[in-house]
Amino acid sequence: LSPGAKMGCFTFIKVMMILFNLAIFLSGGTLLGVGIWVRVDGESFVNIFGALSSSILSVVNVGYLFIVIGAILLVIGFLGCYGAQKESKCLLMMFFSVVLIIFIAEVAAAVVALVFTGLAETLLTGLVTPLLKEKYGVDATFTEIWNVTMTEVHCCGLNNYTDFNNSYFFETHHSYPRQCCDMQEPCNSTLAAETAIEGCFKQILTEIRTNAGVAGGVAAGIAALEIAAMAVSMYLYCRLDEK
Repeated sequence: LSPGAKMGCFTFIKVMMILFNLAIFLSGGTLLGVGIWVRVDGESFVNIFGALSSSILSVVNVGYLFIVIGAILLVIGFLGCYGAQKESKCLLMMFFSVVLIIFIAEVAAAVVALVFTGLAETLLTGLVTPLLKEKYGVDATFTEIWNVTMTEVHCCGLNNYTDFNNSYFFETHHSYPRQCCDMQEPCNSTLAAETAIEGCFKQILTEIRTNAGVAGGVAAGIAALEIAAMAVSMYLYCRLDEK
């Protein structure tokens, strides 16, 4: 390529880098703003998005999640956009490093999720089952979260209805939650065994595996974008030496 063509290519990629990271920066700012809004005024968030959002907020803690993701996107967007605009090798290398770290973390998380599913189930059983026995029927928020989850996912407990054996709820009501008997009452051990409603962990895993193609496609798309972003930032970094 002629020097003019190379310069034109460099300018085009630089502009695309700026626009792409500007979009990331604005998205991060939006998520950060929503996260702060949820933390400061969660009640209005619940009013707008419905009753289910109350349970989701309690389970996932959406406010903190949005704040963390928003802050990360802000940093990435700033480094990429400002680094390309100012043609700063330092900022471009920082952008490359941050995206690379995130990419490696995502790959590691995917490997752990695939290889250690059984270990995750064991750990969750050891942590969640005692909470079900102690808090279900006692803590209103905890109980509502599990009621919504079991109803929407059509599941019972973490593993099955036996998670509620010797629990506060069972000792008080002498029955299992009605979700364990396909919403039939009274839900005793015989009916719960006959309906054989699966645990929420297994149901969620089934849903994930059912939609594995979509999830894999999304993950592959995100990975491709990250690889492209790293390649572009490294291209700009190397071209700056030639200018």
